[in-house]
Order: sequence, then C-alpha cells, then structure tokens
Amino acid sequence: MRKTMKTRGQDERLSRRDFMGAAAAVAAFTIVPSHVLGGAGQTPPSEKVNVASIGAGGMGAGNTNACAQAGANIVALCDVDEARAADTFKKFPDAKKYKSFVEMLDKEGKNIDAVIVATPDHMHAIASIAAMRRGKHVYCQKPLTRLVSEARAMTEAARKYKVVTQMGNQGHSGDGVRDICEWIWAGVIGEVREVHAWTNRPVWPQGIDRPKEEQTPPPTLDWNLWLGPAPVRPYNKIYLPFNWRGWWDFGGGALADMACHVLDPVFWSLKLKYPTSVEASCTEVNNETFPLASIVHYEYPAREGMPAVKVHWYDGGLKPARPPELEVGRPLNQAASDVLFIGSKGVLRCGEYGDNPQLLPFERHREFLKNKPPQTLKRIKTSHEGNWLEAIRTGGQATSHFDYAGPFTEMVTMGNLAIRPENVGKKLLWDGEKMRVTNDEKANDYVQTHYREGWSLDM
Repeated sequence: MRKTMKTRGQDERLSRRDFMGAAAAVAAFTIVPSHVLGGAGQTPPSEKVNVASIGAGGMGAGNTNACAQAGANIVALCDVDEARAADTFKKFPDAKKYKSFVEMLDKEGKNIDAVIVATPDHMHAIASIAAMRRGKHVYCQKPLTRLVSEARAMTEAARKYKVVTQMGNQGHSGDGVRDICEWIWAGVIGEVREVHAWTNRPVWPQGIDRPKEEQTPPPTLDWNLWLGPAPVRPYNKIYLPFNWRGWWDFGGGALADMACHVLDPVFWSLKLKYPTSVEASCTEVNNETFPLASIVHYEYPAREGMPAVKVHWYDGGLKPARPPELEVGRPLNQAASDVLFIGSKGVLRCGEYGDNPQLLPFERHREFLKNKPPQTLKRIKTSHEGNWLEAIRTGGQATSHFDYAGPFTEMVTMGNLAIRPENVGKKLLWDGEKMRVTNDEKANDYVQTHYREGWSLDM
C-alpha cells in the first residue's frame, strides 16, 4: 500500500504527545537484548572479529585470551602439539582444532577474519604470509621474522594485501615509549649520537652443539610439522618447548628475542631505518647455536634532522660502562633489559619495554617532571591485541603495523647476520634498499631464505 507523506505545512502533523506515544508503542515490539546491541562494555556480534590462532600454546595462549577479552570470537585453533595447546583448546571448546595451519586456513577461511601467529620464529613469515594472501589480518609475535629477507617480505605482503597487522612487541602500545619519543623530539637531551642497550638473555642453552641422541617425539607432537621449513633433524627434547630460541635453524637468540622490545624506543624515537654497517664480537659461536654472550654495533647515517648515531647492543650479562650522570649507589639496571640514550645535553634511560623513562641524574628528572613537553602522540587505551582488533573494526592502522615492524625487524636480524661464525669481527657494509652486504658477498647467503622442499613464502 502506498504511503502519503505529509509536509510541514499540513495541519495533520503529529503532536509531541502523539509522537511519544507512537514511539513507545513501536519500542514495545522492538526491544533488542543488550547482548545483541553490545550493551555497556560489550561488543555487538556484528562488530566482532573472528580470530584463529596458529600456535595456540605458550605466547599464543596469552594472545588468544587477550583477543577474547577484547571482544573477538575465537573460531579456530592450530597447534602441532595438542598437549602444549590443551589449556587453550579447553578454554575455547567451540573453536575448530587443527595441527596444520594450511589445512585450517583452507577449511575455515570463510569463517576467519584475522589470524594470530605465535609459532617458533622460523614459522612466522610462512604462516603470516599464507594468512595475508587469503586476505586475513595478522598479529604476529616478535621477532617478526628470523631473517632479513623474511621481514622485507612481510612488509611487502601487508602492503599488497591491504590487511591490518601488528607485531607482538606490546611495549609499543605503552605510554613510556611515547614519552621517550616526545622528550627526544623536543630536544630534552639534545642530539643523540650514541645509544647502549642490553639484556640478561639468554636464559636458555646457547653455545652448545647438536645433541647426538635421537629420541622419539611424544605422541601429541607432529615433529615434521614443527620443523616446517627448517632442515630435517632428529627430535630431541632439548629443543622444546622454549629452548628452540637458541638454535640458528629455529630462533634468533637473545638479540631477536628481546631487541624487538628493548630497541623499540630507540628505533622509533631516533627515526631509524636501515643501518649503514653492523659489526659483532662474541664468545665462541658455532653453526648450531648462538653464542653465550655478544656485542653488536650498528651505525646509522644522519636522517630527518638528526645526526648520525651508533647503537650498541649487549647480551649474555655484558653491559656498557656506567655513565657519569648516574649517581654512585644507584644501580645501572632498572629491569632485566635496559637502554641508555647519550645526548649532547643529558642522558635518558628506560626499561625493556620503554617503561619508566628517566633523565640522569635523577635530580634533573624530578625537576623535569614539573614541566614536561606536551603530549603529541596518541595514547593507547586498550591492550596491544585490543589495539589491533580496534584497527580491524574501524579500518584503521594498528600501532606496530608491519610498515614499522618490518624495517625494525630488519635492524634486529642484521645484528644476527653479524654474529654468524663466518662474520664475527667483520664490519659488514649494508645497502638497505637493495638488502645486500656490499663488501662480503658470502655474507648475503644468510640474508635470504633457504627452505626445505615443500615450504615457501607463497603458501
């Protein structure tokens, strides 16, 4: 039946009483439960993101739980070891369970909006790019990748497929790293030409050779799938569930494990991208595991109004000298990992996630807090995972997106290139745009990926 519209000039206009009565009558028949609309503190189902996890145990469990708490639907879970992921499987009984992430993406693709990748490092790039190729948003644990070329590929894939990405360096969502950027950009410590960063890692075995004993994998573990693109080797319990970080084929040692946290405020505040050179010294190193301790020196050119800067990394208990601005009796460490920015007008330090930034000496910091520079960077009001989900919902960009995290990871993995047994003690000159060592052709063998047959970045 055709409806006749009445204009403003017509006498038949509804009175306020008529209108309110009609609205109440309509409402009586259109009451919508709060869980559908979202209600206070709830996310409407229409705005929920369907998330799958690749690597559902360990760090993946924490990321998955955080996404659920931020309002996501957990629709699928994948882990090569069902025992490792048992608690997560139990917590999300309605999620489909898989051992192969390729099978999961193929079978559940239409139900998945976004994917968490929290596998060992050697699987990060392959699993993440497989998800991005299928149009899935990706949250990938740090370090983003194991090799320089993988980091570049991740950056390019995120651009190509126009997905929302986030690296799992949660300090990047914190206030501390933003304070540091604002203070340095305001010239509080002058020009920064030198930075020292260190960590107490490794806290897992390094400096050892491959075990000779061949053991039988537990029945819950698919060892072949766990190896993924790495060369085949016999199973040994020494690798799992955490010690794989110390092995060249699987992880990135202390540098890759912690530098994506520790060097984050350095990379961001100093507007770094590609170093011009990298050089390392270390304790004895072999082709199986990273050394017990190492020092890596990066050199960066002048950029965006900032002078050339040297960044020095220490691990395995090694540390820089105490700066004269640090009062006698005050410890050098604030946390297990720390940073010192040496400026022309003072020294700034912070903990491993960019937290608790302080000017030295501390008396200067107390005075400084009375008149800090204004905040210019947006603060993140949710979790790191929540920030990623919010960007997916709104069509925005997460804070540690791959256009930032990719080049940052290239810096980190360049350090490991210098720690390789063949390269220790050499100053490697780097052409970042072309992604090549220019003064040692053989060193480029470890820039590129070398996967075993059946595995590739275009899965």
